Amino acid sequence: MIEEKVQKLVEMTTAFCREYLDEDYKQLCEKLIMKMSRKRVVPFLSGRMEIWAAAVVYALGSINFLFDKSFKPYATADDICNFFGTSKSTTSQKAQVIRNMFKMGYYDGEFSTHHMKENSPFSNFVMINGLIVDKRHLPPEVQEMLKREGK
Repeated sequence: MIEEKVQKLVEMTTAFCREYLDEDYKQLCEKLIMKMSRKRVVPFLSGRMEIWAAAVVYALGSINFLFDKSFKPYATADDICNFFGTSKSTTSQKAQVIRNMFKMGYYDGEFSTHHMKENSPFSNFVMINGLIVDKRHLPPEVQEMLKREGK
């Protein structure tokens, strides 16, 4: 039952991402749906699948500046709701449930697009011995070590 609903949600969000967004958003949608499916109480077992699909895209879009025309890709809340045949109020409410469920916010380490991660104002900070340090001001050998460690 859960697997069927997961597959349906992935198909729906993939269709939207193909038309309006990109591969990055497609992968994030799938990741978020899979994470939702592992909750003790799986949220999308009740309610319309269209609303949950729209809410997944909306939740990810809202933390990645999807609704800001100066960012690419760009889509409106109306684009999402019209595609899935949902109302804006219901979609935004479910998206808020999802964001709260996973404590999602701007520059989220897990659910940000590659573009957002690369342009995060926090991407150059690391914690060393309990202190937050701008890694660009560290000696080159330390920067290289951090790079090897993926930090």
